[in-house]
Amino acid sequence: MNVKINREEIQFNDIEGIRIGQCQDAEAMTGVSVVIFDVENAGGIDISGGGPASRETHLLSPYTDTKSINALVLSGGSVFGLSASDGVLNYLENKNIGYQLGSQVIPLVVQSSIFDLTIGDSNIRPDAKMGYQACVDAENNVIPKSGSFGAGTGATVGKLLGMNRSQKSGIGYIAFKIGEIKIGAMVVVNAVGDILNYRTGEQVAGLVNNNRTRFMRTDEQFYNELPTGANTTLAAIFTNCKFSEAEMNKIAAMARSGLSRSISPVNTMADGDTIYAFSVGNEKADINVVGSLAANILSEAILKAISTSQCPDEIYLKSIIM
Repeated sequence: MNVKINREEIQFNDIEGIRIGQCQDAEAMTGVSVVIFDVENAGGIDISGGGPASRETHLLSPYTDTKSINALVLSGGSVFGLSASDGVLNYLENKNIGYQLGSQVIPLVVQSSIFDLTIGDSNIRPDAKMGYQACVDAENNVIPKSGSFGAGTGATVGKLLGMNRSQKSGIGYIAFKIGEIKIGAMVVVNAVGDILNYRTGEQVAGLVNNNRTRFMRTDEQFYNELPTGANTTLAAIFTNCKFSEAEMNKIAAMARSGLSRSISPVNTMADGDTIYAFSVGNEKADINVVGSLAANILSEAILKAISTSQCPDEIYLKSIIM
């Protein structure tokens, strides 16, 4: 007997225990997205790209002391953008959020950054002020916007043959409820490769020809042109199901299938592809079910990032740095 799964799309902030804030500089084309955790959580991580720009991600290893994370930061600016966490730390300290160590409150913040220095103003990068402002935005607990917002402001795809042959991308948020299970995915799509509709295999964004009239396939050009490390797709999975830190690391690894179905090529040495995964609830569920759902929902979030970040060529070409 076949049982049909009833999957209902919900608002991202219907996942209890997290609040999301975003801050961006539309002219410099860079920004920050912050997730603040209001509940005890268990986190995991899967780093499959060759060049991640990250901060404190080892806190999510099952081999380190298990503690709840207070905030997740995704940003532009490559390694320079990691300073956005300084503002997040200041905000959390001011709110007395963190774990108690003697007389001190120590906020635990993890961060990853994309390389977006080839678009907008490369001299302006996310900093502590922008990180703090993203936290203030999270106080409103509004539905986060997909597209060219937050960490997705300067995201692009299909960059193997230069920025003039690439396309604009962004950040995507999507969440679903299956029975009592809630799963959401946020993703900043900033790949050297092309974006595919995971249902049909159709290319929906990426490398274009010289006059930008049709798509080309990045994987077919790899023999002629070696990629540079100016890319990275960042994702985070959130579920209200109860899992351990080790189990969330496995779910993050299973979610990587969502990248593989939607980005080609992916996980290269020229990318810093990273997936976070967090348990923020107490619902009981099978890890295999949640990991498989996470992969599909991540693919949905990738499509949303692309569909909400369309940019006319005349505007896009003026914004890139040749």
